[in-house]
Amino acid sequence: MGQALIGGWLDQGFAAKNILVVEPAGLPASLAAVTVVTDIHDIPSAFTPTVILLAVKPQVLGTVLPDYARFSNATFLSIAAGKPLSFYSGILGPSAAIVRAMPNTPASIRKGITVCVANQQVSDKARTLCSSLLETVGLVDWIEDESLMDAVTAVSGSGPAYVFLLAEVMAAAGMRNGLPEALANKLARATVAGAGELLGKSIDSATQLRNNVTSPGGTTAAALEVLMDDKRGISDLMREAVAAAIKRGQDLAK
Repeated sequence: MGQALIGGWLDQGFAAKNILVVEPAGLPASLAAVTVVTDIHDIPSAFTPTVILLAVKPQVLGTVLPDYARFSNATFLSIAAGKPLSFYSGILGPSAAIVRAMPNTPASIRKGITVCVANQQVSDKARTLCSSLLETVGLVDWIEDESLMDAVTAVSGSGPAYVFLLAEVMAAAGMRNGLPEALANKLARATVAGAGELLGKSIDSATQLRNNVTSPGGTTAAALEVLMDDKRGISDLMREAVAAAIKRGQDLAK
């Protein structure tokens, strides 16, 4: 996700000379324009960041974060799942300006969506800058109630995996009914991608779009009767799935 964001910044004309990355493994050749160091202690003393993007796994934040406390004038923009604002201020200090953000993987093709929440130390100017950085890879929205972030993560952060699973099981069902594997995968992939594009561009709700393709007594209606069944349909499964993701997010915060 960090690489996707850097790519978005460069695509939108952000100056490569103003981007410094700390990455022990280095970066791909496509991002060679930016400065890369393998250790925080290799950052030049003259470099004074305005925003520090924390694109690391939540499990290692406690180890990584203390070394960055010296950048007291920067705004910290974290895309790590689960960790609350209080976790960051507990390490960086109560005066640290912190934005917690949850993007999703379509950011890699500039079709992502990110939801952010900030602590009181984040200025309007810093909030605007963080929005500008995140908008290079898709839509951005802000919330004031941090408790909603676990639900955001469960719906949009994890959501692409649910859509990919839909394509998987559609293809598998097609193969079970005689379609060659290549054709089943092509049909499922193109259908999910096309329906997603239609949903993104249409002014109609998802419910209306579903109704538009459902003729009474037709094949789609027969399939939806199964998928929308009160006892074994997709609605209950999705509710359980989102609830499980929310619980895991809450566990990560501990």
